[in-house]
Amino acid sequence: MNTENYQNVVIGSGEGGKYIAWHLAQSGQQTVVVERRWIGGSCPNINCLPSKNEIWSAKVANLAYHAGKFGSSPSAAPVNMTAVRNRKREMVQGLVQMHLDRYKATGAELVMGQAKLTGPRTIEVGLNDGGTRTLFAERLFLNLGTHATIPPVLGLAESSPLTNIELLELDRAPEHLIIVGGGYVGLEFAQAYRRFGSKVTVLHNTLQLLPNADPDVADEVARFFTEEGIDVVVPAEILSVSGRSGTSVNLVVRTRSGETTITGSDILVATGRTPNTAGMGLESAGVKLDSRGYVAVNDRLETTASNVWAIGECAGSPQFTHASFDDFRIIRDNLAGGHRTTRDRVIPSCLFTDPQVAHVGLTESEATRRGIAVRVVKLPAAAVLRTRTISETVGFMKALIDPTYDRILGFTMVGPEAGEVLAVVQMAMLGGFPYTALRDAILTHPTMAEGLNALFAAVKQEKAVAKPAGSSQSAVA
Repeated sequence: MNTENYQNVVIGSGEGGKYIAWHLAQSGQQTVVVERRWIGGSCPNINCLPSKNEIWSAKVANLAYHAGKFGSSPSAAPVNMTAVRNRKREMVQGLVQMHLDRYKATGAELVMGQAKLTGPRTIEVGLNDGGTRTLFAERLFLNLGTHATIPPVLGLAESSPLTNIELLELDRAPEHLIIVGGGYVGLEFAQAYRRFGSKVTVLHNTLQLLPNADPDVADEVARFFTEEGIDVVVPAEILSVSGRSGTSVNLVVRTRSGETTITGSDILVATGRTPNTAGMGLESAGVKLDSRGYVAVNDRLETTASNVWAIGECAGSPQFTHASFDDFRIIRDNLAGGHRTTRDRVIPSCLFTDPQVAHVGLTESEATRRGIAVRVVKLPAAAVLRTRTISETVGFMKALIDPTYDRILGFTMVGPEAGEVLAVVQMAMLGGFPYTALRDAILTHPTMAEGLNALFAAVKQEKAVAKPAGSSQSAVA
């Protein structure tokens, strides 16, 4: 079989992979991308954008249900899940076409098939439409992604549980959806399907939802979930599962109160991600993995093999599309002679529940654990007058301030459009501005960002000491 030589081969068409391919191809370099299934990666097909599409459908359903308090006729009619799914599918189809157009415009070649390394920078591709191709890369970029982890619980895999992929393709609202996992994926879908009409139970095996968040953040999420009728059980250890998801399932669960059996119609597993590195032949190419199965990289995203890089989740980067895009920028700039690394990146996050939960920088718990002295200031969302106009007063803003230089070390917001407000604070952090820049800024009234004036006006000037998590100072404008 003939070996085809390319300047650049990218395995995987996710965020970082497609952008490095498009960039190199536009630079005149011969570049090919090998993609197994999802053109553009998981974000536009099965993760970020489709889930947010359905979450917005759930928001509309919730507004219709509560329309009476806004002066309109309320609607308690069942949600048409086929229409919800079709709206999502239409968006995905449009996004896929956008990607195909970009491949054509840049000159990057897209090959649909399963890639496997057979030697240093040598890739055998089993084509989806039959046949094989063998490629040799002068430079190889691994953008392998991850997949949903199914925990080794007795009977769980045999119950055919849903993952995010299958849930997004449902044309029905499950009678009782049991969600295993209290992280981002589980919580976003929990609220959406409760609003679609399902009974929802969330089981998580640690003391709180969102285990990396401060306790007051997790408590606030649990509170508004409970108010919406979502059953939250923490900590919950699943001992066994019987039955079949989609029909009837029984979960034997150990809780603080002892063992109990929870019966539902469907199970969604949202307990984390596993890197797509097994069976890829990486060892034959000299690419080492870490103890968790992720590709081992340095802070320039270089692997242990010469002229091989890893991008995104498979490299252990934070599991966000925006982190993968920054991985692309690091590699792009370094190839051009620059020196960018993954060290000290300020990477924001946003949980797209309603209200949203957004965070950047230090958490209060982390500051305490690391012995970092901070001033902590907290403002209820209800103190921001925009929340009164839209009747969405749940949540708060919280900031951590460096007591010596007055710089913002961390920010968390639970509230409407928290992800947008977060960007304002992140820019101040990146610029090294003191908190007073936001305290004294003239911000549009009435907006959610205007709350930053009141939040930072409440910063006290006394010398700070590291304090236990959850001991935030509170201030109401």
